[in-house]
Amino acid sequence: MNEDLLIKDIMSKPVAIAKSAAITEALDKMLDEAADPLIVTNNGAVVGTIARKAIADTLGSKKTSTVSPTKIHVASGIEEAFTSAYPDEPVDVLVPLLQEFKIVVILDSDHKLIGKVDATDLLKVVKPEIPADKIMQAPHTIHPGERVVHLRRRMLDENVTKFVVTDETGVIGVVTETDIAKSLREFRSAVGDKHQEYQVRNLFVSDIMTSPAITVDAKIDIAGIVDLLVNKNISSVPVVNDQKLVGQISKESLIVAL
Repeated sequence: MNEDLLIKDIMSKPVAIAKSAAITEALDKMLDEAADPLIVTNNGAVVGTIARKAIADTLGSKKTSTVSPTKIHVASGIEEAFTSAYPDEPVDVLVPLLQEFKIVVILDSDHKLIGKVDATDLLKVVKPEIPADKIMQAPHTIHPGERVVHLRRRMLDENVTKFVVTDETGVIGVVTETDIAKSLREFRSAVGDKHQEYQVRNLFVSDIMTSPAITVDAKIDIAGIVDLLVNKNISSVPVVNDQKLVGQISKESLIVAL
């Protein structure tokens, strides 16, 4: 790692939202800015973060099923545990922080928010020196004919935010907590309260998945995978060998390997 690099050299613009804002506004900002999580503020002070997973969980909860999504506040999905650093600290302090947290909030000497660093920011300047197969993870798969309610249950039970969608032909797509959050918002806006519980069971993975999926060949080197994840700003990528799914590599696993 370049010992001369400071956090201020790699940090990027923070994407923040007020604690009192609507959760739908947070989702729109996440999609527009390609940011996850968002930094949550209250009267200008950082009070936590909110991730797409929290939004998906909130919109899919029975507790909020009778409440319009536009009336649910960011506060309902806030994660108060976050970490911070300062711009003149060396970059290497970020590695253990990002192995525990998805984002590092950068504050000035007056404790005001001036930037953020996430896995994408760090991987732009630092790449692990390890063969790709050494950090490849077992993929979580789901069939396109599965119901979205079952997908949500698996995400919660298995603590997984992204599934590779496969059928007899191989990899046909991916489905994430972002797809669930978007589909549930659209569904709840279009379907009346009386019919939601019944009709949501008619939503299938094939209705909300992203297809075709971006994949990488098992022979690609680690630098190529890092460049793909950074340039496409995606959290992970399925790995295939002769069109057969053999694993996946995520930004999380790359940060752990640093």
